[in-house]
Amino acid sequence: MQVEHVSDGSDPRLADYRDLTDVVLRRVLEPEGGLYIAESAKVIARALRAGHTPRSVLVQEKWLPDIETLLPDETTVYVVEPEVAEDLTGYAVHRGALASMHRPVIDSVADVVRGARLVVVLDDIVDHTNVGAAFRAAAGLGADAVLISPRCADPLYRRSVRVSMGTVFQVPWTRLPEWPIAASELHDAGFHIAALALSERAVGLEEFALSPPPAVAVVLGSEGDGLSRHALAAADTIVTIPMFGGVDSLNVAAASAVALWALRPAFRTAVRGD
Repeated sequence: MQVEHVSDGSDPRLADYRDLTDVVLRRVLEPEGGLYIAESAKVIARALRAGHTPRSVLVQEKWLPDIETLLPDETTVYVVEPEVAEDLTGYAVHRGALASMHRPVIDSVADVVRGARLVVVLDDIVDHTNVGAAFRAAAGLGADAVLISPRCADPLYRRSVRVSMGTVFQVPWTRLPEWPIAASELHDAGFHIAALALSERAVGLEEFALSPPPAVAVVLGSEGDGLSRHALAAADTIVTIPMFGGVDSLNVAAASAVALWALRPAFRTAVRGD
């Protein structure tokens, strides 16, 4: 591990961390197609366990012992004062470290769902917080994989990663093509498409969970717009979560957790672990 102390936030060595949005990082011309930022020792550790490669790490002196045991020998670590870190990122870095990570090439849908029985599909969810929370629910409640639509927010956006507590590196995921091609790929892989939505023809979640098909893809949409009409048209079954108190729905993070918990008894053997 190569440790370099840097006192000037304008130092070119810190370019990955300085005034770069996640969109810009994705476009950096790297062999694996771009960069992303992992924040905190715990999240960095999960990224490393998933086989991701750090380009560099930014850390405050007091957190160096926590991070140095995690990193490959060839990693460059930039040690900065707290005010330099805050000036670079625009916010106080409370979690010890940031890592500029090489963005991996994502696998095909067929590779990700091979052997899976329960997957989550995020349809056009543009809120990064909800994406991260849905990944955390998927990891904690037994989903085998997460599939995201072409317009879904990036799971490797730093807010998604942070909210997920690094589970975006734990749960296999990839992007689907547009509907109805996505439906064809899911059906070819043996999945029954169950869309969570409000509909007169919907069945209750409890009823659906009593005897679900052998492999289920649970499709979730955004809180505001719900599922796209193309996703609804592709569904084999529309499922609803019964609500009370004049509330008609939950946000996608809560809905994903409720749905996965309800299905857990039938699919708990599908859990792949860490």
